[in-house]
Amino acid sequence: MRGGTSRAVFLRGGDLPDDTGYRDATILSLFGSPDPRQVDGLGGADLLTSKLAVVDPPSRPDADLNYTFAQVSITEPVVDYDINCGNISAAVGAYAVDEGLVDPVEPVTTVRIHNTNTGRMLTAEVPVVDGAAAVEGTCAVHGVPGTGAPIALDFGETAGGTTGALFPTGNQVDVLDTSVGPVRATIVDLANLTVFLLAGDVGMVGTEGPEEFSEEQIGAITAAKEAAARLLGMAPDGLTPVPAIVSPSAGYVDYSTGGSVVPDEIDLVARVVGGRPAVPHKAYPGTLAACTGVMACIPGTTVNEVAGQGCEGEIRIGHPCGVMPVQVRVGRDAGGWRIDRAVFHRTARRLAEGTAFIRRSSISGVKGN
Repeated sequence: MRGGTSRAVFLRGGDLPDDTGYRDATILSLFGSPDPRQVDGLGGADLLTSKLAVVDPPSRPDADLNYTFAQVSITEPVVDYDINCGNISAAVGAYAVDEGLVDPVEPVTTVRIHNTNTGRMLTAEVPVVDGAAAVEGTCAVHGVPGTGAPIALDFGETAGGTTGALFPTGNQVDVLDTSVGPVRATIVDLANLTVFLLAGDVGMVGTEGPEEFSEEQIGAITAAKEAAARLLGMAPDGLTPVPAIVSPSAGYVDYSTGGSVVPDEIDLVARVVGGRPAVPHKAYPGTLAACTGVMACIPGTTVNEVAGQGCEGEIRIGHPCGVMPVQVRVGRDAGGWRIDRAVFHRTARRLAEGTAFIRRSSISGVKGN
């Protein structure tokens, strides 16, 4: 299924082995990894298309289903489970309707999704026509051809999924001691554990396209991400915290269309480097969009610094393929900052269904087989 600007293979949990080593070997074979082209599997040889969604019955009473996301490395024999994908989360909502995992309600069915990667709940509002998830509509997602039916995803309940706190260090800005010098950063645990870096601190203008990043820039970003991980007591070689690079609103060329993104259309510019090995994201992760929108509304963060926002409403994020709006509502109570709403819209579509075949030799001898 396609969800937003990403694509994933969807499986039921019961179709995968219980043993973790055997399971991951099966997934790697299914995708054709490790291989730069993933030519012998279903992977698309791109960070945005080497993804897996595993759907299971709910393990908590307030959920309609469990959803586990996996990022399958293209060139390394690694399957990562420490992040979620917001774009694929939209497809999970549509999948739930079409597979009969929820009772379809027209015109919109609400799907309560328990993301097992973060242990948090998110809500998908799926348009329904004739008992099935709607495909056609007028919602345009920059980076995806055409239009489709809008699926609203709310990540407002996802704070602290990895660390237990919105701001894991207790600070809205930390100064990271990195191999390229001190770097100011905002470390946030919302939707995905994220570290927001200022473009100038990692040698960037901020409007670079995916193919314009230098090795030095990626090295500086990786060094800051690793420093943030160590600050949190985490292994520096994991996928999180995901590094996002932010800068003030500016014009640039749309990577997907060659058109212009003008400063008046956006509130800030954001880029992401992720995956294994680390590469520039060609669009913008949905989870990080929710996180970026919320941080733009909280004074004292690096994101708020470049966005100049201090209010609620719509935050427009300029990413390589265009603009991604996020609807945000935040507040404060005795416990600190409260996230009431972090909503963005995606489209999704089922592309194929059937039987996939894995190479037996790739799993022979694996413990648990």
